Amino acid sequence: MTNHQKRLSVPKSWPVERKTDVFTVKAGAGPHGEDGVPLVVLLRDVLGYVDSKKEARYALSEDAILVNGDPINDEQRPIGMFDIVAFPGREEYYRVFPDEGGRLALTEIDAEAAGSRLGKIEGKQQVPGGDTQLTLHDGTNVIVDDDEYSPNDSIVVDNDDKSIVAHFPYEEGALVTAVRGNHGGKIGEIDAIDVTPGSGPNTVGVSTDDGGFETIEEYVVVIDENFTEGDD
Repeated sequence: MTNHQKRLSVPKSWPVERKTDVFTVKAGAGPHGEDGVPLVVLLRDVLGYVDSKKEARYALSEDAILVNGDPINDEQRPIGMFDIVAFPGREEYYRVFPDEGGRLALTEIDAEAAGSRLGKIEGKQQVPGGDTQLTLHDGTNVIVDDDEYSPNDSIVVDNDDKSIVAHFPYEEGALVTAVRGNHGGKIGEIDAIDVTPGSGPNTVGVSTDDGGFETIEEYVVVIDENFTEGDD
């Protein structure tokens, strides 16, 4: 197995230039699947805090970088949508958020906002004991003891105790961002949810300040207004 990834074939969501070099770092195993960006790419190519994997490893060995509240010691750890990347020593905190075109970008936030992260519910099942397990967009699971949550809803999870601190239902009028497709990065309110008969994907009509767009249900995530604002 190689630790390199050709730049021309990286997912469209990766914030890297494709024609500057042939290779970039390959993401390791972890959350977000193939869309996850190696942490070292954010540190080197986006923030400019390190020049090499060796420098990234040193910073990680000092527990200087937290992802969703946990210290990370693997420079290839995949980072993806809505992750919180924190540098406590610098007093800098970022949320991974899609920019125009759907590429992942870092939005600066304050320390309080960095204490929790947003997750889209992509699966729901009952587990032994009667509790319900929610599977989020990054592959992590959350156990709840009630049934108020549905697939495509979004929740806010506290980074310390993993409790749910907010719940945003997927419904008409909800604020959403498109995270993939031609409208990636656009934000608006759901006008209509059209259920497609058969196995085809449901579609969503979204109104925006410049008109609106239609996309498939999989490509939108319910958010709160606070998740679109930096630390002013």
